[in-house]
Amino acid sequence: MNNIQSVCVFCASSQSVDELFKHTAWELGRELGKKGIELVFGGASIGLMGCVARGAHEEKGRVIGVLPEFFTAKDIVYSKADELIVTRDMRERKAVMDQRSDAFIVLPGGIGTFEEAMEILSMRQLHLTDKPLVFINTQGFYEGLRAIFEEMVDLKFAKPNILDMYAMVPDPKSALDYLFTTKRRRAAGCK
Repeated sequence: MNNIQSVCVFCASSQSVDELFKHTAWELGRELGKKGIELVFGGASIGLMGCVARGAHEEKGRVIGVLPEFFTAKDIVYSKADELIVTRDMRERKAVMDQRSDAFIVLPGGIGTFEEAMEILSMRQLHLTDKPLVFINTQGFYEGLRAIFEEMVDLKFAKPNILDMYAMVPDPKSALDYLFTTKRRRAAGCK
């Protein structure tokens, strides 16, 4: 049996991005909902955040929004969330998202998305978490990031095992397949 009951999705709040990115977020939400996996996300109704939440709800999935208090004044709250957690600040927000999630999926996004994903990767490197981390590489969005990680290893700023601490996949279905396979291997004592 799979231990993944909730997945945190880090993604953009930008409304201006190409429709393909929005569709991928919506598709991920639908896949989570279909599988009965709880969505934990940044709590906004706009951009990819809103798309992933609406996708999950379309398939009767449970949606948990986590947002810092200062976001509530911006009129962007995903008010249909099954549970909405308002935190003091961004740091508490990330801590709550981590506590409420069994795994992390990263869709394309900006500085905030990148910062959230890097914190999880850093925690994995320091052995503070073993929760899986998966990047969905829509339209090659994360190819540059992969190249930076490889250069870090080549120049000895990071050990080669950093490249095994995350997965980079092309689409939502592959991301979920990876999460389920990773958890099964870990439960069986495999690496």
